[in-house]
Amino acid sequence: MSRKIRIGTRDSELALWQANTVKNALEALGYETQLIPVKSQGDLVLDKPLYEFGITGIFTKTLDVAMLTNEIDIAVHSMKDVPTALPKGIVEAAVMKRAHTQDILVHKGTDFLNEEGIIATGSLRRKAQWLHKYPNHEVVDLRGNVNTRLQKLQDSDWNGAIFAAAGLERINLKPESYVDLKWMIPAPAQGAMLIVAKEEDDFCRKAAGALNHERSQICVHIEREFLRTLEGGCTAPIGALAVIEGDKIKFHGALFSVDGSQKFEVRKYVELSQKDGFGKACAREILEAGGAELMKEIKASINNL
Repeated sequence: MSRKIRIGTRDSELALWQANTVKNALEALGYETQLIPVKSQGDLVLDKPLYEFGITGIFTKTLDVAMLTNEIDIAVHSMKDVPTALPKGIVEAAVMKRAHTQDILVHKGTDFLNEEGIIATGSLRRKAQWLHKYPNHEVVDLRGNVNTRLQKLQDSDWNGAIFAAAGLERINLKPESYVDLKWMIPAPAQGAMLIVAKEEDDFCRKAAGALNHERSQICVHIEREFLRTLEGGCTAPIGALAVIEGDKIKFHGALFSVDGSQKFEVRKYVELSQKDGFGKACAREILEAGGAELMKEIKASINNL
């Protein structure tokens, strides 16, 4: 184990927490490691909604390049930020044990929920689901790392902002004034951390592979298969959650229109032994029910932004 494993990460507080979690786990197994923080374009450009970049992987692209140019050996990502198709030469090495999957509303009081209100989020998925439930509300764009977004909420006249519970919990920033959004379907792979490595790097793949959590991996793979089958490379308001219950997998997924007025939803159980192709089958059910036409409309509307 004489080789030092260079761990690439975004340099936000949350990303560094995730990378340090991997660093500590690898060192506990006897490996020598080094953190190498890198700024992504998604962190540098904060005046545009993510979908206006026109590409997927805005938070992972810089680390992909660093890995392929041999500046880092592995990279740690929030898995929900990772495109469903990894770049050539980069492979999944491990999925860490999944944390809290739920979204939460950080607010300044909840009286507004049955009236008019302003909610902030940079996510099309969260925006569409919020407007589906609260069509009389306004949803404004919110960008930046977790700390920046919390401060923007504090400094604004918004009623609240939507966050992933896991992100706030990991860096001890979850405030007292929040509501669990149990009705909101999370992003595919929300709450999961992904380690990627070069396909040819057997040493790092073996090292990271020791950290893989199989049950988490099964669930996020189903969710991402659902996402990939639906969106075909387009950013769209899609939620998905797979949970293992005994010897069965429970799945809940949905596709929304950008304005939240349309919703195509699927809820299914399958035997754990029948997991292969489950996400794709759920997605096809939505596409055949009218989701295919909605996806065309979503792609057209995003392209016209």
